[in-house]
Amino acid sequence: MFKHKETGIKGEQIAVNFLINNNYAILYRNWRFGKKEVDIIAHKDDILIFIEVKTRRNFNFGFPEEAVNTQKQGFLKLAAEAFVDANPQYTQIRFDILSILLECDNVKEILHFEDAFF
Repeated sequence: MFKHKETGIKGEQIAVNFLINNNYAILYRNWRFGKKEVDIIAHKDDILIFIEVKTRRNFNFGFPEEAVNTQKQGFLKLAAEAFVDANPQYTQIRFDILSILLECDNVKEILHFEDAFF
């Protein structure tokens, strides 16, 4: 497996643990709509939250959260729209980014950007 893929999988598990520890209910991991994917769909305080996780081992390609560009945001919005259409009980949604920096496979930093875009 490619190192960046392993980093992403590790980051998503760290994100899930972080969210659970902060009282989020995890509904889905790697939810797909066609070729689009939402890393984590969670629920907290009557809000449905679509979470993109970005994990890096260094800043060679910039800060992790910077990888959630307008194109990626558009994909997430399309996937979220499909999810909400199929689950109309949710009336409030939010898009978050979890940015994770690893150092020697240990978490150096986690930044949670709530309501990061819309």
